[in-house]
Amino acid sequence: MKTLAAFVLGIVVTLAVLLLGGYLTVTQGWIAPSADSKAPRMERWAANTSLHATFKRLPAQQNPLAANDQTLIAGIKLYAQNCAVCHGDASAKATATADGMYIRAPQLAEDGVEDDPDQVTFWKIAHGYRWTGMPAFSRTLNQTQMWQLTAFLKTMDRLPPAAEREWRQVHALGAIAPPRPRPPGRR
Repeated sequence: MKTLAAFVLGIVVTLAVLLLGGYLTVTQGWIAPSADSKAPRMERWAANTSLHATFKRLPAQQNPLAANDQTLIAGIKLYAQNCAVCHGDASAKATATADGMYIRAPQLAEDGVEDDPDQVTFWKIAHGYRWTGMPAFSRTLNQTQMWQLTAFLKTMDRLPPAAEREWRQVHALGAIAPPRPRPPGRR
């Protein structure tokens, strides 16, 4: 009986120390809250693991909109208004806004999401990403608009001519960020 009580007490003390340590870590500012510091490995692991687990649970869903010129051009216009400042335009050059983000926003002309299932892209648009600058557009865009964006993002590497012309006319808001200096000894 004493052994069991000592074991339980050991667990309780261990949990209390871990909780106190976590509390102190946050309340004493030992985790950098700045957007210009690198995300801790544990934070990146937790965010990515949770995100991928969420994607696995999503039911398969196809875009209900046809990927025709009308849908794609509407998606491109929505992208220009809502996404280009962080995710770039056809040039794939990061804006000053994107360059200053805590978690690097993928430049979608270069790091596209064409291979993501429709339901994953739609979910990203609708719900955003916690711990990044990606907002939840379900509060500002309707279902049709989010599917139009999904259609564009799914086909942005193989757009029909009219949509391709529209895409090439998109210019991200904000100045293009100057190239970052490379650390000495790096090419």
